[in-house]
Amino acid sequence: CRSATGLQAERTQVKFKDVEVGQVTRMAVSPDLTHVLVKARLLADSERYLTDKTRFWVARPRVSTTQVTGLETLFSGAYIAIDPVPEGNPAREFVGLDNPPLVTTSDPGKHFVLRANTLGSLNVGSPVFYRSIQVGQVVSYDLDGDGQAVSIRVFVSAPYERLVLTNTRFWNASGLDMRLTSDGIQVDTRSLLSIIIGGVAFDNIRSLEDEGPPAEDNDKFPLYASHEKAREITYSNKASYL
Repeated sequence: CRSATGLQAERTQVKFKDVEVGQVTRMAVSPDLTHVLVKARLLADSERYLTDKTRFWVARPRVSTTQVTGLETLFSGAYIAIDPVPEGNPAREFVGLDNPPLVTTSDPGKHFVLRANTLGSLNVGSPVFYRSIQVGQVVSYDLDGDGQAVSIRVFVSAPYERLVLTNTRFWNASGLDMRLTSDGIQVDTRSLLSIIIGGVAFDNIRSLEDEGPPAEDNDKFPLYASHEKAREITYSNKASYL
């Protein structure tokens, strides 16, 4: 990890779901002086979930625009949290996360990847809505290798993940969507939270196409710029005539 703030050898605990599973035994500065080396001793039989997919991070108070975490450590002190993943190759050395993950492997639900031309006002922690109900959040984003698009990874919690079908439409629900029509001014927004930190919404628009089967974990979807764009009919078979 980058810093050992709040950690103490022979005192700091390693916890999973607030249950002690180990203890820090030794700390030292790396030879290149760029990070801290922390050695911990875990309980017996813990080797079964020490794999290359297991994650560690220091739980301490953190406040951001999207979440407040670690307030309990104000009284109990910092500790090392673990997100164990039994499926993977055995490992004994790990790189600690700078920030706690928004979703752990024990959280039921599914991940989906949304592709858009721009990230817009979305950020890690931005909510995902289904009919104005928050059912998930944005967990990460990356610029594609060619720099032409952005891949946004979202997590939809159970049991709402079953609502995502192969032909579900996702759109950017950030900010205020104002339109002047013959009926007057129409304002569309999800919540105050989506105005501040952005948001994504999805729905199954059955008037456009037949209902598809449930989407699989890590399926990819286009992210439309607005609800209006998401409702537009798209055609997979096209022909040009002169």
